[in-house]
Amino acid sequence: MTLYTRQLIYLPKTQVLVVGSGSAGATAAITAAKLGREVTLVERYGFMGGISTQVLDTFYGFFIPGEKPRKVVGGVPDMVVDQLFQAKAAIYRPNTYGAGQGITYDPEYLKVIWEQLALNFGVHILYHSLVIDTVIEKDTLRGVILANKSGLYRQLADVVIDASGDADVAALSGVPYESAQDQPVQSLTTTFKMINVDVERARKVKKNELHQLMANATGYDLPRKEGSVHITPLPGVMVTNMTRVTNIDPLDVEQLSTAESAGRAQALEYSRFLIDNVPGYEQSALGGLSTQIGVRESRRIFGKHRLTRQDVISAQKFEDAIAVCGAPIEEHHAGKDTRWEYLPEGETYQIPYRCLLPKTMDNLIIAGRCLSADHDAHASVRSMGQCMAMGQAAGAAASISVVNKQTPHTIVINDLQTQLKKLGAILE
Repeated sequence: MTLYTRQLIYLPKTQVLVVGSGSAGATAAITAAKLGREVTLVERYGFMGGISTQVLDTFYGFFIPGEKPRKVVGGVPDMVVDQLFQAKAAIYRPNTYGAGQGITYDPEYLKVIWEQLALNFGVHILYHSLVIDTVIEKDTLRGVILANKSGLYRQLADVVIDASGDADVAALSGVPYESAQDQPVQSLTTTFKMINVDVERARKVKKNELHQLMANATGYDLPRKEGSVHITPLPGVMVTNMTRVTNIDPLDVEQLSTAESAGRAQALEYSRFLIDNVPGYEQSALGGLSTQIGVRESRRIFGKHRLTRQDVISAQKFEDAIAVCGAPIEEHHAGKDTRWEYLPEGETYQIPYRCLLPKTMDNLIIAGRCLSADHDAHASVRSMGQCMAMGQAAGAAASISVVNKQTPHTIVINDLQTQLKKLGAILE
């Protein structure tokens, strides 16, 4: 820990500290609190959900692709989805790329649902707070240093869950990882929504027709000649995944700042293209941009096991499985298209608990897209459904660690799998 000239404010120790409240962190915090643990959640924004609540979005990974949409994520994530449907703020949507049936939802409702679930289970939420350092004693993570408008805080915990997306806590703790400095990472995307769309006409434009219109368009700067625009639960509203900002290191703030500007500029171009060229969009308008540019890949830690491309395409099974995935490898590289590789029809692979455990630091669990995986495996396992499943596993593991006075590395895997099944998780 660095010595600070400003006096640290010491917060009461918590049992489980979750850093980041995206789909992984929110689920981890809710799970640990549901199991009776004292949980503190640290979030840099003023709302929960991270990328899941940026613009109208879709939970992928709940169902495998193929002829039959078999469900492979369950438990606490079902509570979230159920509340979205009860609020009439979600729809099931077939995916045009075949990545599996998706659950498209209104993010404004999701912000409230995440938050109400967390508060109802007793989670203590610290918004507008950023982890800037860690407290380490003899290779054991004891807590973090937070910065916010009120000052600098020290928050100690029995177990810390890093769900920051970028593995910020792990990196600050000296955990080894891979990033854009080692090999190119996937491109970044600013999503946006179009309002006042004639949805009935817009839906008749097939994927290949849309892509052909992009290919033939002149006078527009469209770096990606594909992408998707799809229906939402809201009348007259369509949401896009089109922009592509490439060759960016998301961990470099100068590059990330440049990417934010580029993503917004691209969004204006793509919206202009839609209005000028695509049936159903003639009277539409750009209705909103994502809170920040979407980062698909940054740090990936080196853990007790590293999920590999071969694990994915061979539908590998593991004795310490804590979640299941059937999503294809979906790599948004620097080119104008996207690389897809599918598992055999109807198959899934399992995500081992060891992928959430860093090699070198006790009391730390990783959840979400910064898990231990190679580039190709990551391009499959990063779906929000799997991030929620990993968060559920991390929250349950942290709870067991606290109750049994063990580290996350030493808990009995059968105990964790039994607890996950009681919660409703799907492990095979």
